[in-house]
Amino acid sequence: MQGCKKGYFDLNQNPNQVTTPSLPSLLSTATHKSGINNYNVGSITSTYVQYLANPSAAAASDIYQEVDHTGTWDALYYAMADITDLKNLAIAQGAHEYTGVANILLSYNLSLVTDLWGDAPFSEAFSPTILTPKYDKQEDLYKTSLVLLDSAIAQLARPGSTFLLSTTSDLIHKGVKANWVKTAYALKARLLIKVSKTSAYDPAAVLAAVDKAYTSNADDAGMATFLTRNPWAQVARNNASLTLGGWLSEQLVDHLNGTTYGVFDPRIRKITDPNATPTHGIWKGTVNGAGNRPPGNNTVKDENYIAISSPWTADAAPILLITYAELKFIEAEAALATDPTRAYNAYLAGINANMDKLQVPAGAERTAYITAASVGAANLTRALIMKEKYIATYLNPEAWNDARRFDYAYKDFTLPQNAVLNTFIRRLAYPSGERSKNAKNIPNITSLADRLWWDK
Repeated sequence: MQGCKKGYFDLNQNPNQVTTPSLPSLLSTATHKSGINNYNVGSITSTYVQYLANPSAAAASDIYQEVDHTGTWDALYYAMADITDLKNLAIAQGAHEYTGVANILLSYNLSLVTDLWGDAPFSEAFSPTILTPKYDKQEDLYKTSLVLLDSAIAQLARPGSTFLLSTTSDLIHKGVKANWVKTAYALKARLLIKVSKTSAYDPAAVLAAVDKAYTSNADDAGMATFLTRNPWAQVARNNASLTLGGWLSEQLVDHLNGTTYGVFDPRIRKITDPNATPTHGIWKGTVNGAGNRPPGNNTVKDENYIAISSPWTADAAPILLITYAELKFIEAEAALATDPTRAYNAYLAGINANMDKLQVPAGAERTAYITAASVGAANLTRALIMKEKYIATYLNPEAWNDARRFDYAYKDFTLPQNAVLNTFIRRLAYPSGERSKNAKNIPNITSLADRLWWDK
């Protein structure tokens, strides 16, 4: 190596490899990884909000034991590194549409990180000369996420660019700039409602963002380009092959089958399939922390699990980052105190939007459910809004943020069996990979019951 002079050849350069990727290629990577990270994080949080349950008793993720999520941490930071490359190249080339989209995706992935772990590296995370970046405070990361969205909106509002978004490389909005602007405002509304417990909460600001966001299901931010299939569909296929995983929690199933609320929700037919061998009934979930029921435990299909027949988790179904239905429930919550009529109309619109997204047909079951939900503006409560939003955010990481904001106050929502905490989980432990590489900067946490700054 000492004998090879730079003028002869550079061992760090591959002559067969492009040294500077194009904006479209970086956009493809950034949008794809952002979609997959929604799945990566959702697969962690879905047991905490009891969408899913493990088939084995006292599984670590069900009972709040520390689980090493180095893989998800790395995936989030690799995505942000790629998005940072996209942003830097876009700035260098004056491609403000790409800059705007990069800022939206940075904000999204950064929010996923800090909503799981709190304090985290960001301001120094992508410097090639800093190997042990400092941890930024979680409240500062929240503010950074908002600044990135505002910057994105400003960049996307600039007049014509010579670098228009690629319609084929943009795996979320197919190069439609107006939809990216709506997504920026949708994510902003989500961030602003997240601080509902704090003095920073401003319902009027939430509603202002909602007004500029989605107007129908067609606006939803979804990523549907996969090497093989939607990873949730792969979970369902693995379950059918007895590779375990993907079992629906009793909490979710009872939420839908009429047990908890006394009315059958037809969305259950579009989320899961009836049990093939209904020892316990055709709609039965797995109790978190208890595992599958006898006699066959996980070898008998007598409890419900993720279905490839569902428009949400089919092979080609998009991974949904944020939806119009979620926005309507954000609107309902923000408007409830000052404009009950607006809140009520948004609440009903959210239910119908989610049913439409799940392809629930018109008929007696849907009519009966909507009739039961039609309580009138004077009787609408935050609990009813959160009840419906819980369904609309099925498998989405945002559901855990809502559960924490709502103090897990869903009806009949109980601690998992065999839980190692005496209260609900509030955060993740820092992963072992980060502890081995950047231990000196990792904040000390005392318990997975420690609350993030916006959850206090």
